[in-house]
Amino acid sequence: MQGFSELQLGRLDEVRVSVVLHPGVTLLSLTAGTMGGRPHGVPRHWRRAVMASAPRNAAEVLRPLFAPQFSVIPDCVSPTVSMSEVDADTHLERLADLSPDTLLSELEAEFSPAVPAQWQPVVERPRAWISAYAHLMRMLWQEFKPVWRRADSLLKRERERVGSAVVSNRLETVLGNLSKRFQFSGTTLGLPDQQAKRFDLAGRRLALVPIVSGNGASVFAFDDPETAWIGYPLPALGVLWDDSGHEPPASDSLALTLGQARATILRMARASLTMSEVASLLRSTPASATYHCAQLEAAGLLERERHGRHVRIRSTAKGEALVDLLA
Repeated sequence: MQGFSELQLGRLDEVRVSVVLHPGVTLLSLTAGTMGGRPHGVPRHWRRAVMASAPRNAAEVLRPLFAPQFSVIPDCVSPTVSMSEVDADTHLERLADLSPDTLLSELEAEFSPAVPAQWQPVVERPRAWISAYAHLMRMLWQEFKPVWRRADSLLKRERERVGSAVVSNRLETVLGNLSKRFQFSGTTLGLPDQQAKRFDLAGRRLALVPIVSGNGASVFAFDDPETAWIGYPLPALGVLWDDSGHEPPASDSLALTLGQARATILRMARASLTMSEVASLLRSTPASATYHCAQLEAAGLLERERHGRHVRIRSTAKGEALVDLLA
């Protein structure tokens, strides 16, 4: 069963918050969600593109990092080792220059008294593994870098959104809506983790790191003495999921908030629609239309109506109010 690690925040009005636009966190989430078996919600066409760019030995190289019973990745092989906003290529250059002795020392310290079985091939040939791993991560990033660049305006908007919430003393609103996979209650934030532990912020800086990979992204580290950081799905990430790569115009606030497909559904659902009509409207498969409608329904923006043997969807009062608000 999936557990949760908890971060005790203390008084929210005393928490020092920053937003870090860190490409390395996105790269780690993308790798975990594409080839590591983690539920990060990476969309199918992104997964296909990333996997097509990966070397043949990718699964073997990544096996030590994503064993089902472990969530810890040694800092020296993570592109998230530093919370500085340098480009991912700089992180990858450091990784390629990693000393085998450093890796072995960190494995011993992290997994004392015994290094787990999945890391034994790395212990036996550390230099070869570092070279293969650095090459793999570089190939994945080269494939995904254009998506990160397209997300630039959304990332900057997210920094402004969080900054505004902090200034107006509404941090609890931000923390309570980071992800459906997270749990927030009072002053405690819970994040899914196979090795559930309890941590205390204890006056450290809290860095929020929006991730451009999938709507289930979850990456965090609470062991740094100065900063605890949490990676979460970038809001409005769906606007980047169109294969064309075109972002909606800045004037379309509804699409920037919900994504183009869901904004289209919500605008048209004032008049009830069947699922086949929704699929036709989106020029998508029925499965894709059903998925988007289910997400809008879960948010209280759509409701189902039965008409004989057919089910139709219609926007709720809350959904209509959102369309009016962001018109």
